[in-house]
Parts: sequence; C-alpha cells; structure tokens
Amino acid sequence: MSATQDPHAGLLRDLASLMVAIAGESVTMVKRSAPDQALKLKKTQEWDVYLEFLKVLFNLADRLSVHYLPIKEQPLFMDSLEDTVTQHLRSALAPALGADSDGMEVAITVGKAVANSRERYDRFKFLVTEESPTKHEFLKLLAERVAQAMGAAGNGMVVSAATLCVSSAIAAMKAAFEGVVPAAPEGVGAAASSSPRPSQAAQPGQAGKPGQTIKLISVMATVQGEEVETRWGLHPRFRQDLQPDEAKELTKLMNRATQILGERYAAVAFSSEWQSWHLGHA
Repeated sequence: MSATQDPHAGLLRDLASLMVAIAGESVTMVKRSAPDQALKLKKTQEWDVYLEFLKVLFNLADRLSVHYLPIKEQPLFMDSLEDTVTQHLRSALAPALGADSDGMEVAITVGKAVANSRERYDRFKFLVTEESPTKHEFLKLLAERVAQAMGAAGNGMVVSAATLCVSSAIAAMKAAFEGVVPAAPEGVGAAASSSPRPSQAAQPGQAGKPGQTIKLISVMATVQGEEVETRWGLHPRFRQDLQPDEAKELTKLMNRATQILGERYAAVAFSSEWQSWHLGHA
C-alpha cells in the first residue's frame, strides 16, 4: 500500500519523525548526565546508544497501537512504521552516508533493531498507559542497556536520565496516536501548536482527557551521599520549535528555577523528618 493510500500515513510520518527525534535527543540527555564518560564515547558507542532508544520506542509504539487501531490493521501499521522510520533515518544520515549509498544498510539496521526489540521487551506484560512494577522493570532494563552501551554500567545518573527520556516519550507518542502531535517546526514561533486531524477532531466532552497533555519541561533531582543534583530537560519537539534567543532565555530562567528547586529539595531531603528514609534507602 502506498503512502498516499495508507489511511494512517499522517500518523506514521508524525510518529516516525517523533521517534527519530526522541532517540537523538535522548542520546544528548544521557551524555549530559555523564559528561566525563561522554568525552570518552566513541561514535560506534553513541550509535549503539541511539539504537537502544530506538528499539524501546518501537516496542512502545507497538504497545500503544493496540489501543488505537483495529487488531487486523496493527501488524501492517507496525511494518509501515518500520519503513517510515527507515526513510526518516536515511534522510537524517544522508550527509554521512554519501551520495553513492543506497541506504540498504539503514534498512537492515532498523530491521534488526525491531527484531531485537521484540526479543528483548515483548516478555514484559503491562499496559503502557499505566504504572506498574512490570513497567518499572521494563524501563530499568532499557536504562541499564543504555548505561552499558555507554560504558557506564551502574551509573545512576545515566540510568535516571534514560528512564526520564523514555517516560516522557510515552506521553508524546500517546499524543501522536490521539492526533495532537505539534506540527513539524518551521523556524517560526516558540509555542508548539497542536492540530487534530479531521478524522480525530476532539468531540464535545473530551476536554481534559488523559493523554492530551504533554510534559514540555521536566525537572529531576537525585541524591548521592550528601550531595543533591538537580537538572532539567525539554521535550524534543518543544526544543526544536524554539528560536535561539528563546532557547537562551528559557535556559536562563530554568537554570534559576532548577537552582531554587534544588536548594529547597536539599533542605527537605536532609531534614530530620527524612532521616529515617535515608537510613532505609542507603
């Protein structure tokens, strides 16, 4: 079925673009969480980290699709998604691959990533839209795989960053299926607009429906010994929509906000009321 005949062509483009962008942004985030290790990271390792994120994103797309598509359409949709992601990735890598490349290596790599994703993650049985111990084990495995690919096995900062990236991706991908993914950035405007497709336009009474809210900015604090580290990150599509001066201003504001939140968190975390918690979680 051609892209023009596929009733899900728009969703496939949005989802593939989102997955490629999230995987790339996630690599950036985990590198920032371990700057010393990032300096030692080889290009092959960085590519392996990218593929680890892409594998889990395919698995998440598979899990989400069963909630929104008829069962008989779901396998074909996932095959089409694999093709569409390959096209997006091939375009992104075109400068590095060179004009003489036919792109088959990209197609083979994506195909292997999808197969590996099924082998590794399908055994976890959980609803992707709900929190559960099994879902946490799923995220933990992904985060540990990312840390290993970086050569930073057991690094808590990398594990936390990878987990945060994938957790945020779930909301963004769910929004794609619900038809509220922001339009692709065109270099103008700081706000990401959302335009439901005609076939998925919001009906009366759907305002506030779970999944229609996307987390644009995340702030996370971690405790190591007697030190507290607080950091923040942007949703990949939101980051792309920002102009350079807007990004600079937002960075300035968020650095200040994160500092204030970190100081407050430290004051609470090391208060007498929380001493028993630290003793039990050392």
